[in-house]
Amino acid sequence: MDIEGLDVVDDVKMGMMLAAGDRQSALDKARKMEASGLDSIWVGDHIAFHIPVIESLSLLSFCAAATERIQLATGVLLLPLRNPTLTAKMTATLDMLSAGRLILGVGVGGEFPPEFDAVGSPIAERGPRTNESIEILRKLWAEGTAEHQGEFYSFGKVKIEPKPTQPGGPPIIVGGRKAISMKRAGRLGDGYISHMCDVETYRSNLSQIASHAKAAGRDGMPFQTAALLFTVLDDSYEAAHARAAKMLGQIYNTDFTEASKRYCLLGKPEDALEQMREFAKAGCRHFVMSALSDPDEIIERASTEMVQSLRSLV
Repeated sequence: MDIEGLDVVDDVKMGMMLAAGDRQSALDKARKMEASGLDSIWVGDHIAFHIPVIESLSLLSFCAAATERIQLATGVLLLPLRNPTLTAKMTATLDMLSAGRLILGVGVGGEFPPEFDAVGSPIAERGPRTNESIEILRKLWAEGTAEHQGEFYSFGKVKIEPKPTQPGGPPIIVGGRKAISMKRAGRLGDGYISHMCDVETYRSNLSQIASHAKAAGRDGMPFQTAALLFTVLDDSYEAAHARAAKMLGQIYNTDFTEASKRYCLLGKPEDALEQMREFAKAGCRHFVMSALSDPDEIIERASTEMVQSLRSLV
């Protein structure tokens, strides 16, 4: 699919956020997600937060040992909280240990300022630090030695080995909701993942990304498109909508009655598939469910009622 110069990868996939608070639940859910036929496991990322969060790259490494096929993705890794050279080393190792299954979703964060203070990274610099980190990752993943002299990071010739299994490193999928994130995705990314984004905004975002890619001389490049979608499966759309609006309203302390209709997959599996079809028309090819209802039920119903119908979305 060509979107104004972006060569959108047409391989339709469906994944799910891994919600786990301990070793056994992480192990059980990762194996269940792979057995279900889902294409990918996604994990969130924070160094410190107001609720417990398992460190993302450690969690994916654990999942890599527990699975064989399913892709492993960060949704999204907060790059300005991390030293890029150490991140390059860890992600190259993770890609190698998983036999090339890593997708590196990246973002700038900012919703929890104390974690920026805790690692000594000024929150106001998170955007440009992320841009420079992406450049460093690509340098260090490539063959041979690399050196870098930048605004925030500088180092002489160094070689990071082992290299990632994927040539040039795992795909870098840029997340974010602001215009600067679309610029980052078009100029620096291999893809884009949305969050709390409706269909029309998604279509507009891809158009912006394509314009930035063209300006950077990257038009026509293969590009991966994904959407993170809150999900509630129920016996009716109305029941699922009521649950989603209530839960999101409590989480974000605002009225989500209308917004939940635009940002969520709701209802029976066939209802969710129809909502996914609208996103597919806008250019999305990788659907990432974030469970607001029982994740085990969603995995089960996805495996029996959604995965087989997924390829017909395009």
